[in-house]
Amino acid sequence: MVLALELVPNTPHQVLTVTATQPPCFQGSLRVPGDKSISHRALMLGAIASGETRIQGLLLGEDPRSTAACFGAMGATISNLDQDWITVQGQGLGHLQEPTGVLDAGNSGTTLRLMLGLLAAQPDTFFVVTGDNSLRSRPMSRVIKPLSQMGAKIWGRQGNTLAPLAVQGQRLRPAAYSSPIASAQVKSCILLAGLLTEGDTRVSEPSLSRDHSERMLQAFGANLTIDPEACAVTLHGPAQLQGQTVVVPGDISSAAFWLVAAAITPGSDLLIENVGVNPTRIGILDALWQMEADITLENQRLVTGEPVADLRVRHSALKAAQFGGDLIPRMIDEIPVLAVAALFAQGSTVIQDAAELRVKECDRITVMAQQLSKMGGSVTERADGLEIQGGATLHGADLDSHTDHRVAMSLAIAALTASGTTTLHRAEAAAVSYPSFFPTLEKFC
Repeated sequence: MVLALELVPNTPHQVLTVTATQPPCFQGSLRVPGDKSISHRALMLGAIASGETRIQGLLLGEDPRSTAACFGAMGATISNLDQDWITVQGQGLGHLQEPTGVLDAGNSGTTLRLMLGLLAAQPDTFFVVTGDNSLRSRPMSRVIKPLSQMGAKIWGRQGNTLAPLAVQGQRLRPAAYSSPIASAQVKSCILLAGLLTEGDTRVSEPSLSRDHSERMLQAFGANLTIDPEACAVTLHGPAQLQGQTVVVPGDISSAAFWLVAAAITPGSDLLIENVGVNPTRIGILDALWQMEADITLENQRLVTGEPVADLRVRHSALKAAQFGGDLIPRMIDEIPVLAVAALFAQGSTVIQDAAELRVKECDRITVMAQQLSKMGGSVTERADGLEIQGGATLHGADLDSHTDHRVAMSLAIAALTASGTTTLHRAEAAAVSYPSFFPTLEKFC
């Protein structure tokens, strides 16, 4: 197996070329970068808490760097991110400074959506926020609507639904919001707005989304009431937050690529160390177990309130399955690579209730169906998901990540099993969440 990553002349883009010579074998051990969701929240809460926050294991991808840049522009003092321990000197809740320029969230929907809750609730300050081309096309109404019900004043393109957005911060009123979708970004945005709001701010969802915000808010001193049966959380505001020490576990979304790679590659026996296994995030494990993947959890423990384990995965014969309902929010980011696994499962795999994939960095349903089909996969696009027939023999093809990091890495894993040569355009997208992905992949080839 030969991998080559080359810069396209006169562009910022990279092309990955994968040429099949012999199958890779995933043996040994590795560690994945820090959890992206936890990294964002550690930086944000550290910036608005009183005192110093120390963070170890922060993801050094582009998205957390966007969060750090935005909060640095609002007065938080954040040390160099390229070191083992990072310190954040917080401004104290309600004391973010009005920036002199536009806050740029880059490609990070988490940065923009969560930040809106904080900005909207801070009185007597004005902010303008934007992002890259992809982020400016992604829907913001899902957080602007509940914030507006709390009294927020936010203006933007296409009826106040798209960035760039202008925010006039002011005192908000508490609200009880029933979200039509299970979304940690929506829930977190509203809870962050509730930090500065007098009274009870409540968010309920149709099913439980990831709960990193709740765990970390409580660790920083916020007063929350959690009702798991109702899939609801109430923040009793206003809050007082105090800086903390946060150790970020490995990101299971990044581990998912290696879980699938080892599961579909004969002879593999891989240990992925120090991975966060928060119950609201392990949908990919449940899905792969349902497909009879050989994955075990070892050395289970708690690290600063988050469950962590080492994941051992061995090659196994996968079987097709159907996925939908409450499982989807717990693995929404891992569905592109799950689609790759389904190509190697016996039978027809159906993924449904996943229309949320259409408003990610790209339309992941359409893009994954198109790109895997180019390789000879039998993949049918559905309105809310995919139908994938297992057992296809993949061949090399000319592919495009559509500047989506999870698409880029999923297609790279698929390319390892394809005969001939595969070229993947705009491969640099992987750096958004996993800057060392391709060097790590090369070690196994």
